[in-house]
Amino acid sequence: MAHLSDLVNLNLSDSSEKIIAEYIWIGGSGMDVRSKARTLSGPVDDPSKLPKWNYDGSSTGQAPGEDSEVILYPQAIFKDPFRRGNNILVICDCYTPAGEPIPTNKRHNAAKIFSNPDVVVEEPWYGLEQEYTLLQKEINWPLGWPIGGFPGPQGPYYCGIGSGKAFGRDIVDAHYKACIYAGINISGINGEVMPGQWEFQVGPSVGIAAGDELWAARYILERITEIAGVVVSFDPKPIPGDWNGAGAHTNYSTKSMRKEGGYEVIKKAIEKLGLRHKEHIAAYGEGNERRLTGRHETADINTFKWGVANRGASIRVGRDTEKEGKGYFEDRRPASNMDPYIVTSMIAETTLLWNP
Repeated sequence: MAHLSDLVNLNLSDSSEKIIAEYIWIGGSGMDVRSKARTLSGPVDDPSKLPKWNYDGSSTGQAPGEDSEVILYPQAIFKDPFRRGNNILVICDCYTPAGEPIPTNKRHNAAKIFSNPDVVVEEPWYGLEQEYTLLQKEINWPLGWPIGGFPGPQGPYYCGIGSGKAFGRDIVDAHYKACIYAGINISGINGEVMPGQWEFQVGPSVGIAAGDELWAARYILERITEIAGVVVSFDPKPIPGDWNGAGAHTNYSTKSMRKEGGYEVIKKAIEKLGLRHKEHIAAYGEGNERRLTGRHETADINTFKWGVANRGASIRVGRDTEKEGKGYFEDRRPASNMDPYIVTSMIAETTLLWNP
């Protein structure tokens, strides 16, 4: 007699050419990832060859009940680490039946910015550092923390090892390997300063691909925590008080920054970012004012400053970049719940297209 796990792990290619495509999109809150699956007649490796689909937008906060149909446009394909074989994950964005992007579709505008010739020629690279917190499911309290109490002060947990310092490593490693399997350009993981908090990095990725890959990685993380019976939180300050918040530091460079003399280009780009500080902060995630306090490796939300190797700055430039006179910089302002389509495209727009 087959067990449930045997059936879940059935290899479809043994008996059929058909595959399962999991269509993934972002719901009405801007952070709730949704998905549903459909059967396709055979393997597909080009999103333009996938059929559009639809869903009930009135059940996701994205359409009224009397006109609830929202259309899914496939945009990026990844291998499915859960079903494996030729099965795929499909990142989609959302449109009205008339073909207009719905208000919560942030990918559409980002794609326009990244297709601008002045942006294309600069090949913008991104490295996204996604921090998150693992919570005990029934009580919404960080993994490894005593119920109703607190662990010892911060210090031993960052990149720590051992049962008293690292909580949830099996989930983190499962996610790491699943992302590599899927074809996501995940470049590393580490334990963070607050116990129960972790980080993974995506990149370097070019243009719109950075947003597609981060959303796919978030989807996979949500699915793994679902299996593990743990909650993942992207709240930028999940625990008030003397505990680090959670960010999504965004590393950025252009072709001009990576060439000889690039350090001057970097400084000009940072100057432009400073002039639009308020606009960027407004788009960098909900609840970020609870995180950007000037403490816990942040700059105050109302202050823009940059520095070399300064983790208390809005923008950090690495020592290697300063020494070599070219390279990249890190925007430390985005919150962990930021939309990567908004953040990456806004940085490109401000530094490459906007004229003060």
